[in-house]
Amino acid sequence: MKRVLVVDDEISIVKLLSFNLEKEGYAVTTAEDGKEGYELALNEKFDFIILDVMLPSMDGLEIAKKLRQEKVDTPILMLTAKDDAIDRILGLEIGADDYLTKPFSPREVLARMKAIFRRVEPRQESVEHEYLSAGEIKADLSNYQVTVRGEKIELTPKEFELLVYFMKRKERVIDRDTLLDRIWQYDFSGQSRIVDVHVSHLREKIEVDPKHPQYLQTVRGFGYKFQVPEQ
Repeated sequence: MKRVLVVDDEISIVKLLSFNLEKEGYAVTTAEDGKEGYELALNEKFDFIILDVMLPSMDGLEIAKKLRQEKVDTPILMLTAKDDAIDRILGLEIGADDYLTKPFSPREVLARMKAIFRRVEPRQESVEHEYLSAGEIKADLSNYQVTVRGEKIELTPKEFELLVYFMKRKERVIDRDTLLDRIWQYDFSGQSRIVDVHVSHLREKIEVDPKHPQYLQTVRGFGYKFQVPEQ
């Protein structure tokens, strides 16, 4: 049984989510205070976190940021009453996997969760290659681990998925809209900054000099291309 942590200070939303999640077979733990939610997420093992942005004592963005800094890679779905693209981008920048604006239906929450699980869990079907290798980068597709120059690096689920997508399409120019569609899987039309931010984070982790990348090349006016530098 998968464990889900719901952190929201609106009791009606907590009850609504708890009822529908438990109905779907999830074990639900709740918190109505930011610090309490952070401590639970940090010290207990959860399979998924539903996290409101506006919380007493510690807001959801700070919680998500601190969890990622502590290498907690549990998928996070952010909830907010603000329909603001900047807030949405900020949440995704700091490591959230998805973003949902209130009001929402429980059905939509469950659909988003299942989509995220499909992206971050090992696939049940057989994988043609368990490993991908490109230059000094190696990706373990079964265990979701990446090593660069022999050292293991920590990637968020979205960063891992983006890197693998690039590695499987070496030397191909991929535009931002395609990346939004394939990696985020729903309409972020016109919000290419989400892609740019994740590419920037990837460069910081895989490149020797992120300002002069060897692997993730920008193709001006088109998008990005992953290439293997000559040794």
